[in-house]
Amino acid sequence: QEQLVESGGGLVQPGGSLRLSCAASGSISALNVMGWYRQAPGKERELVADITRGGSTNYADSVKGRFTISRDNARNTVYLQMNSLKPEDTAVYYCNVDLWITRWGTQLRDKWGQGTQVTVSS
Repeated sequence: QEQLVESGGGLVQPGGSLRLSCAASGSISALNVMGWYRQAPGKERELVADITRGGSTNYADSVKGRFTISRDNARNTVYLQMNSLKPEDTAVYYCNVDLWITRWGTQLRDKWGQGTQVTVSS
């Protein structure tokens, strides 16, 4: 079963740091763009950052200079280092793969993890 599993969320004080991880498991031939999204209560899900297989990155303006996305293709894992956290960063963070190609050639689009809660509060 192909799945994404996030970890690393939790409660942190304003100004603190957290590192999220998302590991893909199952049948994997290639993972295209891997990204992090977040959804705060009462708000729509929004892109935080994404990264191509070659390492090109894209960030939401609200997190530029504070968050860093990276990936380890050998481990099929994407990371999100979050520094200088603010209360407005509080949300459920979701991992996404836009195109997942299995060893059998099956193409899975828009695969999501189950989400991990990040709460920034004093």
